[in-house]
Amino acid sequence: MRTLVIGDIHGGLKALIQLLERANVIEEDCLIFLGDYVDGWSESAQVIQYLIELSKTNTCVFIKGNHDAWCEDWLREHLINQSWYQHGGKETIESYSVFSDEEKQQHLQFFEAMKMYHLDENNRLFIHAGFTSVHGVEKEYQIENFYYDRTLWEMAITMDKRIEKHSELYPNRLKHYTEIFIGHTPTIRFSQDQPMHAINVWNIDTGAAFTGKLSAIDLDTKQVFQSDEVYKMYPNESGRNTNPYRLIKRKK
Repeated sequence: MRTLVIGDIHGGLKALIQLLERANVIEEDCLIFLGDYVDGWSESAQVIQYLIELSKTNTCVFIKGNHDAWCEDWLREHLINQSWYQHGGKETIESYSVFSDEEKQQHLQFFEAMKMYHLDENNRLFIHAGFTSVHGVEKEYQIENFYYDRTLWEMAITMDKRIEKHSELYPNRLKHYTEIFIGHTPTIRFSQDQPMHAINVWNIDTGAAFTGKLSAIDLDTKQVFQSDEVYKMYPNESGRNTNPYRLIKRKK
């Protein structure tokens, strides 16, 4: 049995299916999803339906991302956050046009059941974005940091790699967990199309919402699996890219 950690999907159902096929996922495999299942490409609602079905055959852990929290609010109260609407929410709302009220209610229950973070038996932390408390996630005073914080990743990638874990200079936030797995901040911002590793933090969001790929990593071996570039699977859509940027990327 393997445990695979999967990055931000952002409505790219075609990429998710391709990724699971390339990783040769079987029913014995455990799948940990780091959040942001919706907003971006045109199949957000279909991604949620697919994951609901997948959870019937595989052990799955679903972490909540900021885009999922926005979609949850919309499903529950028809509340449209303007920032959400402009960053993929419009496409998500459109994807739900073919779903019944009963199906939407089922999806709402799925969002409500998502975890804010997950700790496994080896003290490995799985969280969408990060946390700010020096005492760890259980002492976080603002739970929205779990799906908004970027300072954890910024700290990890700028830290002097020569500092040992027992040093007083080693950040207390990083001392609590053997490894930390996050999404939220696309690695393509750092010109990387693969998951990135800094200190004991792994970033699995490789920019599927934009011009990158959807990625998964084997928790034990650290083998990486990836889809094709997701925007190529949706050639008539812009996703969360501006048109000029997407076209420049495609010409290369």
